[in-house]
Amino acid sequence: MEVGIVARKGSERAASLASDLRDAIADAGESVWLDAETATALGEGDRGRSVDALTDCDLAVAIGGDGTFLFVARNAGDTPIVGVNLGEVGFLNAVPPARAEETVLAEVEAFGRGEMNVREVPRLAATADDWTSVPAANEVVVQGDRRGPGAGIDYEVRVDGSVYSAGHADGVLVATPTGSTAYNLSERGPLVGPGVSALVVNEMVAAEGMPPLVVDDDMTVTVAVEGAEEVVVVSDGRNATTLQAPVEVTVERTTPPVRIAGPPTDFFEALGKLA
Repeated sequence: MEVGIVARKGSERAASLASDLRDAIADAGESVWLDAETATALGEGDRGRSVDALTDCDLAVAIGGDGTFLFVARNAGDTPIVGVNLGEVGFLNAVPPARAEETVLAEVEAFGRGEMNVREVPRLAATADDWTSVPAANEVVVQGDRRGPGAGIDYEVRVDGSVYSAGHADGVLVATPTGSTAYNLSERGPLVGPGVSALVVNEMVAAEGMPPLVVDDDMTVTVAVEGAEEVVVVSDGRNATTLQAPVEVTVERTTPPVRIAGPPTDFFEALGKLA
C-alpha cells in the first residue's frame, strides 16, 4: 500500500503531524511519502514528492482545513482521502488531530482486508466550446471580470434546456451539496445535506433574479452570456479562466467523484461552528 500525505502550507502544527503520521505508517510496514512543500518545511526537501503522485496512491491524507482537502482532491483523482481537521469548520475534514494516527492506521488495515469504507461526493466541470474547467468539489462560478455597480453579466440560465431565469447579475453560481456551505452560503443560498443528490443554482446579486434553485444532480445547467463582456469561470475559488462573450457555459457533474475515507463528518455539528 502507498500513502501520500499533504499538510497545510505554512503550518508548523500540520507539518509536525504529517511527520508523526508518516512514521506511524512506515512502522506499520507500508510505503508513505510527504509532498514536497511539507518535506521542505521539515527540512527534508530532497525527500518530498509532487502532489501529482497522489493519483498513484492507495490513500491520501490531507492535514489542515477544507482548503487543504480541496487542494488534495484536485490532485488525487479517484484516490480516497482522509481529512484531518486542524480546528476549522471542517465539512470535509472529519478527523480531529488526536485521532489522526488511529484513524489513518485503521484505514491502512481496512485496505489490506479489502474493506475500506469510501464515500463519494460529486464534482462539477464547466465547458464552453472546446474548453473544460478544472473539476470543482464545491462550486463553479460564472461571473463578469469584476463585481458591483456597472459590472456583472447579462445572462440566461437554462436547466436541462428549459429557461429558469434571465437578466443582469454579478454572476451565477452552481454548487454541490458540499459547496452549499461555502461560497453559496455567503450568497444567501440554501444549505443542502450531504446525503442529498442535488445541485444549487444561485444568481449572485441579480437585478431581477429568481430564488436559488435546487435541482437533481444529473441535470445540466447552462449559463448563456450575451454582449461583449469578458466572462470569468472559477472552480472552487481558483483556476479562473477568462472567456469572451457571447458564450454558453455548461456546468454538470463530472467524473471521478471525490472519494472520502475515514469516519463521516457530523454535518450538523460542523454547521454549529458557522454561528
